[in-house]
Amino acid sequence: MGEVVLDGESMTIEEIMLIGNSDVKFSLSQKSRTKMNDSRSHVESIVEGEQTVYGINTGFGSLSNVRIAPDELELLQRNLVLSHACGIGEPMAPLATLRMMAIRANSLAKGASGIRPEVVDTMLDLVNSMNAPVVPKIGSLGASGDLAPLAHMAMALIGEGQFQSFMKGSWSMRTPSAVFKSINRDPVVLKAKEGLSLINGTSQMCAYLAEATNLSDKLSRSADAACAMSVEAIAGSHKPFDERIHALRRQDGQKVVASRILSFLEGSEINTSHLACERVQDAYSFRCSPQVHGSVYDVIKNATRVVIDDVNSATDNPLIVNRKEGGYDVLSGGNFHGEPLALAADSLAAAIHELCSISERRINQMLMPKWSGLTPFLAKNGGLESGLMIIQYVSAAAIARIRLLAGPATLTNIPVSGEKEDHVSMGSTACERLIEVCNLASSVIASEMIVAAAALDLRDEAPGKGVRDLHKIVRSISPPIDGDRSMAHETKALSDYLMEYGV
Repeated sequence: MGEVVLDGESMTIEEIMLIGNSDVKFSLSQKSRTKMNDSRSHVESIVEGEQTVYGINTGFGSLSNVRIAPDELELLQRNLVLSHACGIGEPMAPLATLRMMAIRANSLAKGASGIRPEVVDTMLDLVNSMNAPVVPKIGSLGASGDLAPLAHMAMALIGEGQFQSFMKGSWSMRTPSAVFKSINRDPVVLKAKEGLSLINGTSQMCAYLAEATNLSDKLSRSADAACAMSVEAIAGSHKPFDERIHALRRQDGQKVVASRILSFLEGSEINTSHLACERVQDAYSFRCSPQVHGSVYDVIKNATRVVIDDVNSATDNPLIVNRKEGGYDVLSGGNFHGEPLALAADSLAAAIHELCSISERRINQMLMPKWSGLTPFLAKNGGLESGLMIIQYVSAAAIARIRLLAGPATLTNIPVSGEKEDHVSMGSTACERLIEVCNLASSVIASEMIVAAAALDLRDEAPGKGVRDLHKIVRSISPPIDGDRSMAHETKALSDYLMEYGV
């Protein structure tokens, strides 16, 4: 059994995606326990003293000037959680909720939030036992943190709300009492500041963006593979992938992509047989694929950096920070604002649209005899059969949906809390829609691979070795085309394969 030790500094995308794997357990580092206990002691000293400090013994938001009596602080934290747990919409997927909870635990493990280690231990016990709080998707504005979704998570921690538990191979609804009995723990009784520490952070955004960057990386690799298949399918030129071209432009992504595509094309008999072809240049969707795919690669790389930086950050408010001369200060700031994640997510949505847009153009080229030199729509008996004509239609419909979803969420700003919170990022909205965008995109890439495989079946010469291997993958899921049939199941099966494994 593997173990991932959270220290607030080193959580990775790979570790986040392991959540839900029963062979991996998450725990809190000893270093984090020490830092958390130290900052907690400072919070308790404030509670016992006369000082008024926001987030510890005051109200919240525009009510931050109201001081709360010490004997009401536990009730204050409970009220905060319950009042903020007013999300709407379908529940988050249970695994997404567990990732959100583990990410929140890692942020708290930095020791700057003033929360007790035992609260995080309880969170990790729920993650490890695959007991996911029921959290509605909609409610976060991406500033002041993901307040409503995290409040639903916190509500489950205090024994309210509901859970989805993975038992006997499926997710089932369970009551908090049953869940806490199964993990041999009592629900958490929140102390001063702890409710605020739980709900005031970017953890929902991070959970969505972490998953999206993981899926996008697979999409990027799959799109490069699909492009290589398509190049061979139309007997296209290999020259646009020559490393000497890309060495002359200082764009890292296009160099990576050109190298990837070229590696699939090595040993191509198709290319050798068409060296004297009359076609001088291929269409941009082939010739410029390193430049387009490479730009997407760069956006994915940046979004991955942004989300991992935030996963390993303290994103609540106020923060308990060390003084150089010793002791602590309680500082109010804006680390909960989701703008870095929101802008990265908006860029990623646009990038995935471009990956699909150029893919659909290659599908179109392969289905047209003037470009492929093959039968219209790759039908064996054109007229009587439609071949793969409608696969392009479906890809175009998916792209239309992606384009709708890819509208920048950051362009919306709705001030709240008596206009004290007057600029918000809509980061959760920006990040959540990426999951649907990725799923739609995988269908477009799968469609390109299916069309390319059908075109390659009609050629006498062998494609590059890498393309031959890709062709085998497609044919293990989608049999050769020997007449019209429904392709819906095969497209979905290949799409699922690409989202699970990539290429």
